[in-house]
Amino acid sequence: MALIPTRTKFRKQQRGHYSGDTKGCAFVEFGEYGMQALERGWITSQQIEACRVAITRCFTRRGKVWIRIFPDKPISKKPAETRMGTGKGAVEYWVAVVRPGRVLFEVSNVTKEEARNALRLASAKLGVRTKFVSRVEEV
Repeated sequence: MALIPTRTKFRKQQRGHYSGDTKGCAFVEFGEYGMQALERGWITSQQIEACRVAITRCFTRRGKVWIRIFPDKPISKKPAETRMGTGKGAVEYWVAVVRPGRVLFEVSNVTKEEARNALRLASAKLGVRTKFVSRVEEV
């Protein structure tokens, strides 16, 4: 079950630029522990689903998982051995643009070691470096 938008205003987008740090979602807000991106890049909907499966399998019917990213950028591709011209290719897959500091996943209702292990397994599925973060309780 890949994540894709139900509808968009335009079918295709340009590549754009993704310099700088994240504009939001830089802190753990819903769960107790999270996985934060250290690099910038594109994360596909298939990678997000693979991470979700890895985390939930590690917890075995315990814990809660929040996915803090959504793939809303269409990536188009032209078929192999096609001549130049004739317009832009069809949409091939969807990606989420990730900048450094973005919290990708959050988990709760598990121990710190279980959370660290699950998020380590999930980070192996991604193309960006990540780190384990926890919520800082204000006293």
